[in-house]
Order: sequence, then structure tokens, then C-alpha cells
Amino acid sequence: MCLSCGCDEPGRIRQEIAVADAAALRPDERVLIAAEDTLALAETWIGWNGCAVMSLGNAWTPAKALRRIEDHLIDHLCQIETRAAGAASVGDPWRGRSITLDADWARFTEADLDEASARLRRLAQVMALRLRALEPRWDDHAGDEWTIRAIAEHVADAMRVYASRPAPTALVPPPA
Repeated sequence: MCLSCGCDEPGRIRQEIAVADAAALRPDERVLIAAEDTLALAETWIGWNGCAVMSLGNAWTPAKALRRIEDHLIDHLCQIETRAAGAASVGDPWRGRSITLDADWARFTEADLDEASARLRRLAQVMALRLRALEPRWDDHAGDEWTIRAIAEHVADAMRVYASRPAPTALVPPPA
């Protein structure tokens, strides 16, 4: 939908994700689809009015939601990589969801969406490729930790949760 006048003009092009079985999505497919769903929601934030939404005990803005989604992908990609390598993960003392940075209050423009699209799609692709390479290990027992499949499902679900936090920009028709 056009953000200027509310007409049915199509938005940005959604990247097509090839799926083997739509009724039983693979973990790599879920991550890629969640990234596209996130970007479709992010398109509704263009022209954000500067008012945060309080949710999950925090203030949520478009920039914070995207930062959190990207950080979360990086965190869990590291978890998957260290599991695959049999190495210990670097500790994460940063609790990015509970913090709203000054930069999170920035305007959200078309250029910001383009930048976020490029970054989020690349991160999701890297995770999906790594997941595909580790397919034989998706359900390996991991002690007290999640399986690789569970990590991927969590990442996909969390992307949708974080992306649902900022309110879409209200469409206001031009004066008559």
C-alpha cells in the first residue's frame, strides 16, 4: 500500500523464498521467510512519528526493533557456529533488548529501510546457508541447550515478535 495516499500501489518487492514443502517448513526456510516478513512490516514504519511503543518492558522504535533483530541473528549464528566447531561461545553481557539507545530514536526513512533490507537479508542468508550445511545435526542432543533446529525456530519467531513492536505509521490522506 502506498504510504502517501493509501492507494493499492504495491510496496517494495519481497524476495521470493523457495520452499520444499509449505506445510512443513525447514529451519533455514523459516529464517528467510521471517526476514521477509520483518521487512514487510518495517515498510509500514516509514515516516515514523517519533512515539515509541512500550512492550516487553521496553520502549520500541523502528530502529531499535531492527537493531535487536540483527543483533539476535548475530548472537544465534555465533551459537550455531561455536556448536559446530565444538568451541565455547563468547559471553554476552550486553542485553540489547532492555536498552533503548539514543540512535534508536532516529527518524525512519526509505533509505533506512533499504539499508536494513540489505543487512537483514544477508544475515538471514548466512544463517540459512549454515543451517543447510548442518542439516544432519539439526536435532542432535545439545545437553541443556537448544538443538540447532530449535535455535533456528526461535530466531524466526523472535524476528516476528520484535518486528511487531513498533506501531505502523498512520496513513493520512492528503487534504482535499
